[in-house]
Amino acid sequence: MTTELTGTAGQAPTNDPWVDALPQAILLSEGGLVTRVNAAAVRLWGVPQDRALGRPVLEIVRRHTLEALIDRGGELELEAGGRTLRCTAVRHAQSSSLIVEDITEHRRREAELREATAVLSHEFRTPVAALRGVLEALEYDMPTDLAQNFVKQGLQETERLARLVEDLAVGFRPTRARTLPLSEAFTRAERLLSTELATRQAQLSFGQDHLVRADPDKLLQVLLNLIENALKYGPHGQPVEVQTSLRGTWVEVRVLDQGAPIPDTDSLFRAHTRGQQATGQGSGMGLYIVRSIVHGWGGQAWAERQENGNAFCFTLPGVSGLG
Repeated sequence: MTTELTGTAGQAPTNDPWVDALPQAILLSEGGLVTRVNAAAVRLWGVPQDRALGRPVLEIVRRHTLEALIDRGGELELEAGGRTLRCTAVRHAQSSSLIVEDITEHRRREAELREATAVLSHEFRTPVAALRGVLEALEYDMPTDLAQNFVKQGLQETERLARLVEDLAVGFRPTRARTLPLSEAFTRAERLLSTELATRQAQLSFGQDHLVRADPDKLLQVLLNLIENALKYGPHGQPVEVQTSLRGTWVEVRVLDQGAPIPDTDSLFRAHTRGQQATGQGSGMGLYIVRSIVHGWGGQAWAERQENGNAFCFTLPGVSGLG
């Protein structure tokens, strides 16, 4: 395509009208002087065709990096005015062609895909760990009723994994909201965290029960993230308290730890961000997922420094009649 645009050395470039229909910006030059710009190039650089003809390339593109690219040929990406541009230059004797394509949306979609992969990886970790624990427990002889209880837990986590797989097609917004007591989510969270609580010799307590409107699995994911962080970054053996309160039509949940006060609480909710006290490996996606889920049902998520630790809080729609 580029050879047809520039033609052979000594010949004038084509002025076919289809060039102006291209979404890519096209600039043709001969001996360092512009011989043609198409309509997309006029929009990109703001220089009309008649004013661009015969001018030095640098006066039109206004970037030494592009001038050098046109001179040597090749490809590069650059940021300009908040847009990502892929620039390709081809030389033929004294003639050159520069093709500039706006790939901002392409890069945005790539970033969203990476983020979605990180979110799924993080959300799959908990049910997979729970299933591993169930299968390890079933390797040992135990009373039939206890074994049936483990099987039931495994089936619940298998169903949760199936719903996560379905989320691949429908996104990550809560889509299965129902009315439930907070105690239902608290019970599931405590059961899934029982091994970690025993290992850290920590007690977990919950506040007053309230009826709420939320996706049970998403609510569980929020609680697990916040309680796991409190256990991980709080002192060994110290209790973790989950408080609840009414705020108008909303229910506020606060997960309290006794760890060192966090200097910059809001930054922790950004993607791929970890606290200064964080150790070991981690994706830095936990609190980002928490805020994304909570925003999905219209609530707010934040953290507060306290004299004896930190409070990680979120709100969710309340339903009158309990608590």
